[in-house]
Amino acid sequence: MQPEKKYSTAPQTDEVELSIVMPCLNEAETLTVCVNKATAFLRTHHVKGEVIVADNGSTDGSQRLATEAGARVVNVSRRGYGSAILGGIQAAQGKFVVIGDADDSYDFSRLELFLEKLRTGHDLVMGNRFRGGISPGAMPFLHRYLGNPVLTWIGRIFFKSPCGDFHCGLRGLKRESALRMGLRTTGMEFASEMVVKASLLKMRTGEVPTILSRDGRSRPPHLRTWRDGWRHLRFLLLYSPRWLFLYPGVILASVSALVMVWLLPGPQHLGGVHFDVHTLLYAAGGILVGMQVASLALFGEMFAVTEGLLPMTRLASWLRETKLEKGMVLGLLILLAGIGGSLSTIFSWRAVAFGTLPDSSVLRAVIPSVLCLALGCQILSSSFFLGLIQLGRLPASASE
Repeated sequence: MQPEKKYSTAPQTDEVELSIVMPCLNEAETLTVCVNKATAFLRTHHVKGEVIVADNGSTDGSQRLATEAGARVVNVSRRGYGSAILGGIQAAQGKFVVIGDADDSYDFSRLELFLEKLRTGHDLVMGNRFRGGISPGAMPFLHRYLGNPVLTWIGRIFFKSPCGDFHCGLRGLKRESALRMGLRTTGMEFASEMVVKASLLKMRTGEVPTILSRDGRSRPPHLRTWRDGWRHLRFLLLYSPRWLFLYPGVILASVSALVMVWLLPGPQHLGGVHFDVHTLLYAAGGILVGMQVASLALFGEMFAVTEGLLPMTRLASWLRETKLEKGMVLGLLILLAGIGGSLSTIFSWRAVAFGTLPDSSVLRAVIPSVLCLALGCQILSSSFFLGLIQLGRLPASASE
């Protein structure tokens, strides 16, 4: 694995209070207007600041236009919306950073509310287009009434974020806080990662009403509705393995276990419906699947914490304190129970000279035995894999 390329980081000085960063990929039509508005804001409000255009490989002369308008151009070779913004943040010299799209959909001459909240101690200040106003034609119907509301709702539930518009392209944050987030994604999901990381790290987050205007470009936007919507949703799910795997898995395994206990003594009737060993078999399958899904949550959370994608969580801390051997002992005990049940069934079979056994009574012993055999092996292998994830190791670059 090749070590991740690092952008050069400009030294932070006390002289610059605000850096206005604009990610750019072929924005020649609107870039000059955006830079002029940003410099006008700095001049009008007597803010010591700078305008940075984080160029991501433009071929339409955007770099020259940005320089002529008074911006500092930072060339970011690694492609992607997130890469461009991160390159701009790392090159910024200001204590605070305001990020905004360079398509003239946001008014850079009206940043006073962002700066005001940043000065009062907020780590992240999000714009909220639904509170500020959306001009006709500025946001596609699906984005306005499905994509943004649904993804924001999921993010608020999963991560307890106060933000009402996860994907607003205008936002401000402390540069120090942005670097502490350890932002990693390179594409459009970078917008979600910033909000999620702020919530996970208990950073002070606020929002201000923001007006979204129709952008001034003649070409289609870089955003792709279904592709980028899925990337945002995938990111939210992967960064919250408890909601994706742990809770559904535990619920499935628990309900299946209750059904199994209910049916082990014998057939049951409920509302005129007869339940027997066939349902018992499905319950055993539900326990196995539920445990497998829940174990994926443990793998995902421990891996994310170990790789620095997530801050340390209580679950990951508990897993680290729980020794590998404890899980292996538990798995071995369940495996032995399965072996014992299987031997008991074999002895019963031998008692009838290995002839035909009553299906119902035998299956009531066979199904739990097979379940214990499979579950014991699953817990043994899962414990070993968690031990591998936690194994201390050097980064790839340090071992070469």
